[in-house]
Amino acid sequence: MKTSDKIISLLKIQGPLTAKYLANELKLTTMGVRQHLQILEDAADITFEDKKALRGRPTRYWSLTTKSNNRFSDRHEELSVQLIDSVKSVFGDSGLEQLISHREESTLALYQAALVDKNGLLEKLEVLAELRSKEGYMASIVIGTLEDDECDENVYWLLENHCPICAAASKCLNFCRSELNLFQTLLKGFAIVSREEHIIEGARRCAYKISPTL
Repeated sequence: MKTSDKIISLLKIQGPLTAKYLANELKLTTMGVRQHLQILEDAADITFEDKKALRGRPTRYWSLTTKSNNRFSDRHEELSVQLIDSVKSVFGDSGLEQLISHREESTLALYQAALVDKNGLLEKLEVLAELRSKEGYMASIVIGTLEDDECDENVYWLLENHCPICAAASKCLNFCRSELNLFQTLLKGFAIVSREEHIIEGARRCAYKISPTL
C-alpha cells in the first residue's frame, strides 16, 4: 500500500491526526510525512485545523474531506439496482411508478422554487444547468448550434455530460422518461423540450433540445 493510501486509511479510521503521530505510525520522518500531506492537500483529499496547545504554537491536525470518499469502495449503484428490484418485488410495477412520480414531483417543486424569480428562458436554463451540475450531471447550456448542426439562434440545448443515476436508469427506463417529463413541465409555456441524444442508448451525453414558444 502506498504511503498516501496509508495516511488516508489512518485518518479514516482514527479521525484527525498530527503529522508527528502519522510519522510514528508509518515509521517515517515528520518531514517525509508532511510532503505526502501536502500532496494530499493539493488534491483536496485532506484539510487541516490548527488547535490551541497548552504551550507554544498551535498543533496542526489533519483530517479527510468529503472528496476523499472517492478513494473508498462505493456500492451505491449496486444498492440502487437492488432497491429497484426490492420495490418491484414488494409493491409491483405500480409501486415503482409511484416512487418515480414522487421523486419527479419533489424535484419539480425544488426547481420551480429556484426559477420562480428568473426572467426569460435563457436565465431559467442557466439556473437549471447549475442545479443539475450540483447533482452531478455536468450540465451546460449551448445556444443555437450543436457541433456541425446548422446554426439556429432561436434554439437552446441543455447538455448533460454525466448521468449519476445511470445504473438506476439502465434498470428502469421510467427514470429517464421522468427526467424528460420534468423538463417539459418545468418549461411549459416557455419552450418545447425534446431529448435528441441519450446516454442510455449509447450516446456520450444526454442532449435536450429546447425550442422557445414565446
